[in-house]
Parts: sequence; C-alpha cells; structure tokens
Amino acid sequence: MKNIATALACLLTLPAPLLAAQTACASAGAPPAPALFERFTSADCAACWQDAATPAPGPGALVLDWIVPGHLEDEAPLSAAATRDALARLQALGRATPAATDVHTAPVEPAPGLRLRVGQGPAVNDYLGATATFTTGRPGADWRFHLLLVEHIPAGEEGSPVARNVVRNMFEGAWNKRDTLSFKEHLRWTELRPMRIPEGALPERLRTVGWVQDAAGRVVAAAQSVCR
Repeated sequence: MKNIATALACLLTLPAPLLAAQTACASAGAPPAPALFERFTSADCAACWQDAATPAPGPGALVLDWIVPGHLEDEAPLSAAATRDALARLQALGRATPAATDVHTAPVEPAPGLRLRVGQGPAVNDYLGATATFTTGRPGADWRFHLLLVEHIPAGEEGSPVARNVVRNMFEGAWNKRDTLSFKEHLRWTELRPMRIPEGALPERLRTVGWVQDAAGRVVAAAQSVCR
C-alpha cells in the first residue's frame, strides 16, 4: 500500500509541463471502437500464441489478449503473462476456462451524449498512472467501468504472428454512488488509478484501455490510449 500511495502522490505532484505531456498518451482524437474483441489464451498453450491462424478482429475493433492461468501453473510456457484477472473476466462473461484459445466479441452500442476518454502518465516506482474520464447525458444512471493496463506486442515480436494487447492489470468499479455531487459532476466523472507494472513488461509498450457497461451489461463506450 505504501508503494501505491507513493506512486499516486508522485503523479499528483508532477510539475505542470510533465502533467501536460501526459496527453501524448491518450484516446482523444482516436476513432471510436465499434466492438470489443477479447482473446483468451491458456498459459499452457505455447502453440496457441504462435498460431498463424489466431482469430482476428473486425476493422477498428478494440483488441484484448488475456493469458489465462493453466494447469501447469508457473511451469506453463506463457505463465509470465498469465493473470487471475483473466479468470475473473471469464467468470463475468459466463465462459469456461479454455484449454487453447477462446474468443468473445461484444458490439459497442453508444448512447447519446456518452463519451469515454482514457490516458496514462509516466511510470513512477513500478507504477503507471491510468486515467478514465466518462461524460454522460444521463445523470443518475448506473454504469460499470473497466480500466486496464495492456502491453502492446507488435506482430512478429515475442513469437506472436499477430499484434496483441496483452492485459497486464485491471481495475473495475461503478460510477453510481454520487448522491452528494453537483449536477455537473453527475454528468462527468474521472477515475485516476496507479496501476502496477508487472515484472517483465516494457513500460514503453504499455497502454490504457477502458470500457463502460450499462445496467444490462451492454458495452456503451470503449477507448484505448494512443501514444504520439
């Protein structure tokens, strides 16, 4: 907890020029994603990671690669990138743990006046500050959000024939407990989270990804930071 508090304190006390530089890694200006495309790969299956026939997303889809802990545990060939967040995500989707690769696709169904922006700050003490700002024209609605730290692996690197966004860390919560806020604050909400950078991840390849779901579980917004 001390490391997290230190990282957050450092992020909040950065000088103005450095704070302004954070906008270099943000989703602002990027086209909206039409779908959320999630690949779940067993950490036991090295051949799945190297498969040239790896399922591909549709045009413009926001891609996530979850490495699911396998029966081989720490001896699994992909164990270094495996995360229990993948198991939690599978459970939320009502899907079984795959022995190879499983794919889930959800369309993004935008609601009028609703917008999501994500971004990131510099790495500090093995943590990276991830942000999500959600604007809505429907005050009082219940929204659930996911904020992820992913490592972008270009096609042809790390033995993968396709580009991947490997999920490294995840935070989820609800934007619904705002009874004491002003009307304006009901329409705009910002989340700032220091997210731990796992051992072996390259900070320069890290991006933030976020999406928002309504009370019925529909994905109503999705965004990924782009570093320019």
